[in-house]
Formats: sequence, structure tokens, C-alpha cells
Amino acid sequence: MAARRESGREVTGLMTIDKEALGYGGSEKAPYAANPWASRGRLFPEGGSLTRSEFQRDRDRIVHATAFRRLKHKTQVFISPDGDHFRTRLTHTIEVAQIARALARALKLDEDLAEGVALVHDFGHTPFGHTGEDALDEVLRPYGGFDHNAQSLRIVTKLERRYADFDGLNLTWETLEGLVKHNGPLLTPEGEGTRGPVPQPIRDYCQLNDLELASFASLEAQVAAIADDIAYNTHDIDDGLRAGYLDFEMLEEVPFLAGLMKEVRDRYPHLEPSRFTHELMRRQITRMVEDVIGCAQQNLSEVRPQSCADVRAAGRVIATFSPAMAETDRLIKKLLFAHIYRHPEIMRIRAGAAQIVGDLFQAYMDKPSLMRSHYWVQHMEGLSQPARARHVGDYLAGMTDSYAVRAHAELFDRTPDLR
Repeated sequence: MAARRESGREVTGLMTIDKEALGYGGSEKAPYAANPWASRGRLFPEGGSLTRSEFQRDRDRIVHATAFRRLKHKTQVFISPDGDHFRTRLTHTIEVAQIARALARALKLDEDLAEGVALVHDFGHTPFGHTGEDALDEVLRPYGGFDHNAQSLRIVTKLERRYADFDGLNLTWETLEGLVKHNGPLLTPEGEGTRGPVPQPIRDYCQLNDLELASFASLEAQVAAIADDIAYNTHDIDDGLRAGYLDFEMLEEVPFLAGLMKEVRDRYPHLEPSRFTHELMRRQITRMVEDVIGCAQQNLSEVRPQSCADVRAAGRVIATFSPAMAETDRLIKKLLFAHIYRHPEIMRIRAGAAQIVGDLFQAYMDKPSLMRSHYWVQHMEGLSQPARARHVGDYLAGMTDSYAVRAHAELFDRTPDLR
């Protein structure tokens, strides 16, 4: 659909964007943007940097973390042996960060904070994608369960061991808040959990450094969250087409995608399938990003925040899809669940991956010394069963897909085939 202009505004399909209000023309930030020079600081006070803002330092620490490198060999949807061109947690994370930064720039936010939250948001994911998370949650259920968001917080506040003065990365309050609350408040104003009980690692950390779980996060964290949706909605279709679980006819089930495909065919009637897919994906990302920008501008005009605190107290998400695009988002997820996530072959592989996680958990609980590279092994003697289970969970969550398969093969006679 071609854009049309209306008095400095551009109508791109679902939402109208105020182009004059976009942040592409300069470095001036909006009054509701997070201010790195007025950060609430770090749990362990540090001196400032001569060359970087506090949020830039956070972003750099995240990129240099061991957990960031491990994302390279962790599954997004398709298990890593399936091919070099499928997304991993790392490539997904980079795509999310790119979209988050674009949204932040358009809305005149702090791009470094938005990028940092995007880069750290998947640190706590297990090997084998959501399958590994579900399996680890099941075996840890008697000990408080497993939540990848809480595990991300645990990694950056405790498990990364890089600095002489503290455990973790000692990130700013704003980055930690964004990590924990980018999907919305965890508590109601009355103190009830918005999505069930708040995971224990988050409750424990908030005793030391209150992340204000009943308020919304900064707008920078909100754009990181919606960027995650845009990225995986798009690249799961791309990977599904590449793997053969989807075809273009299936995409016709979603009117939004059908319209984009017609647009590409009308302009390029003889385009080869690989280029056709790329043209479709780039249009999908563009329309979704434009929709979020237009919707956020409309919400900002209603809320009229004059500070980052006003965003947190707004009582609503500001960076979100329009109702029409939210329906498209729902239909795309329905398509992906029907044809990819619940495909019999994927389910077979998921069952094997879950068995690997369950087997390793029991083996390490029975004999912690098998976790040879785990820092906490030397401290496991005498620990209570829940504490031991949590350390075993840390070790398993940190594994890459390939490491988990090798570890299982060393301990068991038969390891499930994940190909």
C-alpha cells in the first residue's frame, strides 16, 4: 500500500505517523525519555566514564558477557543442526536490538537503553528454546519452578563472574527494570501477581534493589518488548518457509500477509521464491514498525507524559500495536502454532530435547561433581535440596544446545536424535 501525505503526516496503512515529530532529524530527546545522566545508579556504586553514558556502559557490558556469546548456539525455533541459515537466540537478539533502536530513535528515546534491554532480554533462555524452558520448569517445580526472565536477572546480578568488586554485571537500575518489566508490571497496585506469583529470584533481588514491580517500565523497555514480537513474528515465517513447514499458500490465511504478497507479486511478477520471501519479510517488518510508531504517537498525545516517571505511572502500555495490527499479530501466532510449533516433526524433536534436560537434571542432582565447569560445584556440599536444585538449574540453563547433547551422550547410553 503506497503511503500518502496529509499536512506533515504520513498514512502508511493502519496508523498515521506524524513525520515532523520523528526523532530522525537530530539528537534531541523527548522529555519522557530515560536520562542516562540522571540514572538511579547501580547497586554497587562506581565512578562514571569519561567517554560513555551509563546506558552505553550497560550495553557494552551485556555484549561482552559470557551469556551473550552462548546465545550463538541456543535454539530459537529450529534445533541448531538443522542448518546455518536458521535463526539462533543470538541472531534473533541482534534483530530485536536493531528494531528496538529504530523505534527508540523515531520516538526520541534513549537508544542505548532500548538496545541494552533488547540485547539482554533472552540471557536466561535454556538450550532447545521454549522446550528446554518448559522441561526445566517441570523438574524445578518443587523448588519454585523456572522462568527465563527471572533467570536473565539472576545471570546479570549474580552468575556472571567478570568483575573484581561484585558478582554479575552491576547494570543500572533502569536496565534491570527494563529486563524484568519489559512485558508489563509484575504486580497489581494491591500487590497481587499480574501473571501468577512473582518468581523468587526477582523477589529476592527486589529486597536489595526495589525495581517497583507494580509500575510500567520505561518507554525504552516497552519498545524493546514490541520489537521482540515484530522480530520473531517475521523471522519464524522466514525460517518456516526455508524449512518447508510453511508455504506461500498457507500465508494467505492471514489477510495482512496476503495483502503484502499481492503487493510484491504486482510489482515483481516473476520474482524467484527466495527474493519473494525477503521482499515479503522486509515489508512485514516495516509495516509493523510504522504501526507501533503511529500508535505510540497517538498514545503519547493522550497521556502527555513530561518525564520518564509519567510513563511508568501511565497505567497503560504506550508502545503497542494498533487494534488492527494486534489482530494480525494474533493471526500470525495462530498460523505459526498450527504449522510450525505443533508440527509432528517439531514435536518429536521437542520430546527428545525435553528428555535430555530431564535426564541431565536428575544426573546432576544425584552427583553434582558431574558439573565439572560449574563454579558452584565446590560449594554444593551441605546445601539444602532446593538450593542444590537451583544451582543445577543455573548450570542447565546456561548450556548451549550442542553442549547439552554432548553432556548427555557422555552420561547415558542413548541420546535422542534431534535432527
